[in-house]
Amino acid sequence: LKMKADFNNLGFEIDGLLHLTGKQALVCLKNGAVLVDVREDYEIAIKDFGVNGKLLCPYTGFDKLYKTLPKDSALIMADCVGLHSKEAAYKLLAGGFTKVANLVGGIAAWERDGLPMDTDIETMSGQCMCQIRSRKTKS
Repeated sequence: LKMKADFNNLGFEIDGLLHLTGKQALVCLKNGAVLVDVREDYEIAIKDFGVNGKLLCPYTGFDKLYKTLPKDSALIMADCVGLHSKEAAYKLLAGGFTKVANLVGGIAAWERDGLPMDTDIETMSGQCMCQIRSRKTKS
């Protein structure tokens, strides 16, 4: 599969889309792939991927913004748990992008696997928006 060659021959394909675990994605990022985070600003403010060169393309504006993404780069789509990123990846493939992969499990799995994070650990805890509670308030 040509697509796999763009991602260090890592990952697995389902329905024409390449999926990468966090550890596989990190290898690809170190070799020039670009992480495209489709989460919203308020989600990114709570916890973020600790990788350089990531691009932000919020899912709510994705249909307009995706045309600005670099078509010649290997793009790894990422979000909270891997659902919006998968939809975004399919939109890119339909829009003529060829070097596209989805991060399995999103930032929740990325963090669970101990991969680089940029997080304000003192104020927040939780996996995704539905579970986040401030440690400063008792609820």
